[in-house]
Amino acid sequence: MKPFRKNVAIAVDGGGLRGIIAAKALVMLEEELGQPAHQLFRLCAGTSTGAILAAGIASGQEGRSLLELYLDLGPHLFKRSIMTWAWLLRGYRYSRQPLVRKFGALVEGKTLGDLWRSDPPTALLTTTYDLLADRTRFIKSWKPEYRDWSILQAVLASSAAPTYFPVFDGQFTDGGVGAYNNPCFLAAYEITRYLNWDPKETTLISLGTGHLPERIQHGEPDRFTVLDWLPRIFENRAQDASDQQVRLVSNLFPEMDFRRIQVELREPVSVDDVRKIPLLLKYGEEMGAKLLKDELDPRQEESLTTMFIPRSTFSTE
Repeated sequence: MKPFRKNVAIAVDGGGLRGIIAAKALVMLEEELGQPAHQLFRLCAGTSTGAILAAGIASGQEGRSLLELYLDLGPHLFKRSIMTWAWLLRGYRYSRQPLVRKFGALVEGKTLGDLWRSDPPTALLTTTYDLLADRTRFIKSWKPEYRDWSILQAVLASSAAPTYFPVFDGQFTDGGVGAYNNPCFLAAYEITRYLNWDPKETTLISLGTGHLPERIQHGEPDRFTVLDWLPRIFENRAQDASDQQVRLVSNLFPEMDFRRIQVELREPVSVDDVRKIPLLLKYGEEMGAKLLKDELDPRQEESLTTMFIPRSTFSTE
């Protein structure tokens, strides 16, 4: 693995229980460096499950404790019941209370302002979709309007995945609903715009949570039901947007040491399938090996020439 530069940041994708993949990779990185992640990364960005990992790192947790959180929390958070199967009646499958209890115990009531006032300051960036304003919000520890937010609030707002969990605070849903299921572009933008890090002195690690395989055969879409459409609208759209963010960073910040690490899933793994935890750990080992060998996601090298870049892409207010 090439040495990191002076300033190091991390950005982690959404993906529900597939966050185990990124958590395992973090454990392997810490073991290789002999240094906890929270001492390494001064900017931590995340969406949904990535927000859990980013906030955990920013609050001082090591990769091992975050991996153990997932392994302990997963079966409780995604415990199926009669209400799980009746989600069409109430709009969501699971209660968020296991996450509130277990992650809340880790962050101990800390606020985003506490992170920014720490020595050295730690920048935390999470995303959420504001249903009332009908736009993505970028929750930043250095922005005055969010400094009184608890770390737990930032995580709950970012991880309220539609159909899986209820809307948070009557207003916020999963950050992956917009174009930022992968927050690597947001991290790169804030690094240069607000933190004023020199790109030539900056390493940005972007961890995916598994790239979904192509699974639709010709003719199948003609027979899609509502239940067929929902996961494809949410997960596949998020994956396409995620790949776009990778290409944006590669092309718009060429002087930055950008390392996108991703694994190809050999079978679909839904965001709530606790039966696949052993498989996710194996994917995590694969991702960790790629990280330590600098085996980058081939999509990082793809050109932007055929991409449409909306004007709103360049505003993260």
